[in-house]
Amino acid sequence: MTGTPSPDRDERADATASAALLNDVIDDPFSRAAGAPLIRGNSVRLLKDAAENYPAWFAAIRAAQHHIHFESYFVCDDEVGRELAEALSDKARAGVRVRLIYDWLGNFRKASSRFWQDLRASGVEVRCYNPPKLESPFGWLSRDHRKMLSVDGKVGYITGLCVGRMWLGDPSRQIEPWRDTGVEVRGRAVTEIERSFIRMWALLGEPLPPEDVPGVPAPAGDVSMRIVATEPATAGMLRVDQLVAALAGARLWLTDAYYAGLTPYVQALRAAAKDGIDVRLLVPNSTDIPMLRPISRSGYRPLLEAGVRVYEWNGTMLHAKSAVADGSWARVGSTNLNIASWLGNCELDAVIENAAFAEQMEQMYLEDLENSTEIVLSRRHRMRAVGEERRRHRPHGGRRLRLGRERRVGRGSAGRAAAGAVRIGHAVGAAFTNRRVLGPIEARLTTITGIALCGLAIAFALFPRVLAYPLSIVAAWAGIALLYRGVRLWRESRRAASAERAGRKAAAGADAKREA
Repeated sequence: MTGTPSPDRDERADATASAALLNDVIDDPFSRAAGAPLIRGNSVRLLKDAAENYPAWFAAIRAAQHHIHFESYFVCDDEVGRELAEALSDKARAGVRVRLIYDWLGNFRKASSRFWQDLRASGVEVRCYNPPKLESPFGWLSRDHRKMLSVDGKVGYITGLCVGRMWLGDPSRQIEPWRDTGVEVRGRAVTEIERSFIRMWALLGEPLPPEDVPGVPAPAGDVSMRIVATEPATAGMLRVDQLVAALAGARLWLTDAYYAGLTPYVQALRAAAKDGIDVRLLVPNSTDIPMLRPISRSGYRPLLEAGVRVYEWNGTMLHAKSAVADGSWARVGSTNLNIASWLGNCELDAVIENAAFAEQMEQMYLEDLENSTEIVLSRRHRMRAVGEERRRHRPHGGRRLRLGRERRVGRGSAGRAAAGAVRIGHAVGAAFTNRRVLGPIEARLTTITGIALCGLAIAFALFPRVLAYPLSIVAAWAGIALLYRGVRLWRESRRAASAERAGRKAAAGADAKREA
């Protein structure tokens, strides 16, 4: 690949050897940070895009003998979703226990109630994560963003793909498939994939009966890995991402769909780049909300100034969430590099410590850069990896883009709004507190935000009642929800106290009888 040389063999061998030695030292800290132990005895297959993921899923489903567990942020009621529903329904009618979890907000307006009713009628057990409830007005802020499939406790899939035609594209309309990544896992780690589903299933209703909990499968290979299943406010993947950024010795290559790094993580990436680490970030260039384009780019400058290389994907949508470091460590799953994924959602990732797999990830990353555009501060000050020779030609097969130049608007996920809100907060907070210098790319962002706030102030002055009524409704809803929760907790405490008193009386009576 022109201008982006892959690491030579000596460098790769040295990095792999040092990483192996380092892994022995940091195994326990990594386990504590992730909240997940290192599991040996697995085989892992890298799956690129829907063309490799969907056929593998359907083959595993059709081969199921005992149970199927499927969890996805959303399932569209289109040709792909209906094919999945038919495959699951056929297995349920054949006596296989089929269980499915989907997210209420993620699936909003993507599948009708009839779609789920038909699944249930065929024998598929379906549960929905976090639908609106009176006692939880802001519960929708927490989402089940996981994407997984496990079959018979023998094979598991962790991925960034949901179920919908957008991952297949539309050749007749020249719409490319969404770019995404997943893994197929066999061996002991499948047990942890199943446990993540079983815990989520129990949070939403009756737990699985003991006879439906699978045992630990036999070893299936020599790959060591962790299954990181995070829940709201646990931040396990955030700790891992920061630890990897701190420990990377040569390379750290990141791919993310909705990047909005928190300040500590941004500083970790900046520190690594300034220390000579080859840090790269690949993100999508398209969004379905045009006003978010300047918001998205406002997060680039701090990285670029430190030497991090940033690329934008030229295709329809880049939806993958993955990372590879030093030719020995890799991550694939559902966690985006933003506050919603790190702190607010239920997420699931495979963290793999294996040189052969990491080499595949690095090669795939370099191929992705061929279809990407590098973002630069200026053509004179393009950031280069350490040791890269200065050339007049382009750094890779894609184009280069000066920061701030207009790009076409594509289609992406509305979830990017959450990432944009974080960037607005960072820029506005910096303007108010003067804690850092704002770059030119943020001039548009701060101006738009200032105009919006002035407009809101004028609207409140001219139409106070119109704007006050919705706020009153939200405040009343929150107040009622808190009162409802408080009464429930008070009643539960009273019942617990009564049961404790009854237990003490019974114990006292039994003691009296023994003494008599």
